[in-house]
Amino acid sequence: MTKEYGVGIVGCGNISEAYFKLVPLYRNLKVMACSDIDMAAAKARAEQFGVEAQEIDALLANPAVEVVLNLTIPAAHYPVSKRALEAGKHVYSEKPFVLTVEEGADLSRIAKARNLRVGSAPDTYLGGAHQLARSLIDAGKIGKIMSGTAHVLGPGMEMWHPNPDFFFQPGGGPILDLGPYYVTNLVNLIGPVKRVVAFANRAKDERIISNGPRNGEKVPVSVMTNVHAILEFFTGAQVSLMASWDVWASRHQNMELYGTDGAIFLPDSNYFGGKVEVAGTDNNLKQVDGWDHPLTAENYEFSWGTLANYRGAGLADMMVGVETGRDHRCSLDRSLHTIDVLTSILRSADEGRTINIATTCTQPAAFGVEEARSLLRR
Repeated sequence: MTKEYGVGIVGCGNISEAYFKLVPLYRNLKVMACSDIDMAAAKARAEQFGVEAQEIDALLANPAVEVVLNLTIPAAHYPVSKRALEAGKHVYSEKPFVLTVEEGADLSRIAKARNLRVGSAPDTYLGGAHQLARSLIDAGKIGKIMSGTAHVLGPGMEMWHPNPDFFFQPGGGPILDLGPYYVTNLVNLIGPVKRVVAFANRAKDERIISNGPRNGEKVPVSVMTNVHAILEFFTGAQVSLMASWDVWASRHQNMELYGTDGAIFLPDSNYFGGKVEVAGTDNNLKQVDGWDHPLTAENYEFSWGTLANYRGAGLADMMVGVETGRDHRCSLDRSLHTIDVLTSILRSADEGRTINIATTCTQPAAFGVEEARSLLRR
């Protein structure tokens, strides 16, 4: 019988609603309590989802909470995760789980000393679309990947988020906010990154919120919002990454990877599902169908439509690792490598030089159909 682990959610802001709704999909997880620096927000979520609202000290002392799901703002991820580990709890954090490699190394030290697990979003690469791409690449359908492109482009988070301030403060910006989805997926598909070079700028020094109760309010910008980078992988592949909140319209494919025997076209790494297309040496582009992966089914209503959304899959997989002793896919070392790549991109743009990546990791194990089904309650 699968063990059910008690989850304590810290941070009850905008993203928390999705986790409250989606964590119950997984047979080994149950939300027991929640907390927030604004206890009114915690109490509102607790009432909405039928859990207990607690001050953070009480949540960390709660014996029913075995793993903390850290959904605080980026600048608070490290100190909150550190407190949770010191309280004897496993931790799974939203991205970026730390803002520096040094912070990640500190969490690693504490976790190892206490035999605890640390994991981090994004887990979207565990979705059916990206795992289909992984299976095709692993099977040699496009040969050895030599190059590629990745684009995550938009006009800015102030267009939809009611409190977008933190997106434009240190720890925010398109590279640290959206870059993790793309770099994590590239590590899943290709492996670890060897070095990077980048350029960056920003179009505006302030943004105007265009939604919600703060509509019309100005937000200062202290990060680069338009970044172009080239990532060189240990395999020899070279992939260009553009992440920008200064783009009103684009026709760029989210991700294209070019191999010696063809090319593969992937959907947005920010989501679990979408269309995967492959072309061979005949240059005939075809959609790949017939992949019955459970994390592809459209299950979640966004304001722009119904899409596949399975946030929490990485947490559920981590707790399987706790139970069985195996590696978990959204592991600290892979998450730290992603942070190293992303912060090195920003350093490269700031210092005007190529940066060698100090950390490394292994590719995560592929996440197949049956293993994905085994995580779900139905």
